[in-house]
Amino acid sequence: MTNNFASVRSIAPAFSQSAEYRAFHGSPQDFVRTEKPQHPTYILDPKVLARDAKHFVESFPGTSAYAVKCNPDETVLKILHENGVNHFDVASMDEIALCQRAAPNAKLFFMHPIKSPEAIHEAYFKHGIRAFVIDSEDELYKIMRETRLAEDLELFVRMALPKNESAAIDFSSKFGASEEEAAELLRAARSKSTKLGLCLHVGTQTSDPSAYDFAIARAAKVIEDAKVKVDVLDVGGGFPVEYIGENVPHLNNYMAVIKGALARENLTDMELMAEPGRVLVARSTKLIVRVDGRKGDMLFINDGTYGGLFDAGAQVGTRYPVQHHAANPENEKPQDFVPFRFAGPTCDSLDMMDGPFYLPANTKVGDFIEISNVGAYSFAMRTKFNGFGFADRVMLTP
Repeated sequence: MTNNFASVRSIAPAFSQSAEYRAFHGSPQDFVRTEKPQHPTYILDPKVLARDAKHFVESFPGTSAYAVKCNPDETVLKILHENGVNHFDVASMDEIALCQRAAPNAKLFFMHPIKSPEAIHEAYFKHGIRAFVIDSEDELYKIMRETRLAEDLELFVRMALPKNESAAIDFSSKFGASEEEAAELLRAARSKSTKLGLCLHVGTQTSDPSAYDFAIARAAKVIEDAKVKVDVLDVGGGFPVEYIGENVPHLNNYMAVIKGALARENLTDMELMAEPGRVLVARSTKLIVRVDGRKGDMLFINDGTYGGLFDAGAQVGTRYPVQHHAANPENEKPQDFVPFRFAGPTCDSLDMMDGPFYLPANTKVGDFIEISNVGAYSFAMRTKFNGFGFADRVMLTP
């Protein structure tokens, strides 16, 4: 069993910066069989992460700025940077510091629409950040005041969009100026910007590529109404990955729609930017959990909505792909797959996931479940509620 493991430093020097990862030689199934982990365990496959990063960067016709909130793991950021992601969308001082450790030569965009005065000041004077987003006149004044009327700013105006029914979570209910306000902000920010941008977000896990067509058309109208030169159009994130029960088109469909909309609106000469998150990191990571109890169709597992499975709870209802690993596979016989619900380890009744998650009918205490596509938001959303926050981390190596 111990022969499967080695230090990340000695086996995979390209990914050696995070001491929290153990390196494992083998598959997730091999890991479960040999380790039988008692704690939830993330399994990161750096080859998948590198593949998805390269694919998006090569497919998108502009700058790809990774949304750090999606997975702020330092090792993940390093691997992204090593595979063509040279720009990062940050929202806090912690994320700024993290990116400067992981990718010191990368360009950072401070894209939180409401920033504290102290954060603006420190970002500009200490960390050299010049790109900031605004969605109100107050935020513009705040930035000008805290940067002492700086003359080298890159300002992005965040516009709101109508609710996108094809998104898992709508992103215009909290931030973004109306189209009329966005045009006014573009005019106000033009003289204060060395580079002026307009940005938007169609919503996370958007399953309909036409949402980008609509958004770009609305952005083109705002730019026309502003009657000032806009240098950059930022189409945000929202690019989806596959979960159970969701019909997700191929990434190429989204790129074709974006390119077609830009051509129709005569925006092809404008610099283009995106803030991908989930599409870069989700498929790279699996989560191994153990069944600690069963009551009918309810499996009590050792991780949940307060841990790495927030998105599987009632708020979002994500149905992650799952695979069963029997505690004693040599004694197992093929079984029909039936629907199960999950319950997390905390004492809170909100810590439940309805799924349904299809697993063998004889799934029992001591068995393991491999949950896929958890590289997005799972690690970022973990808490220590009820003392159940710990999760081990393993990296697959050749």
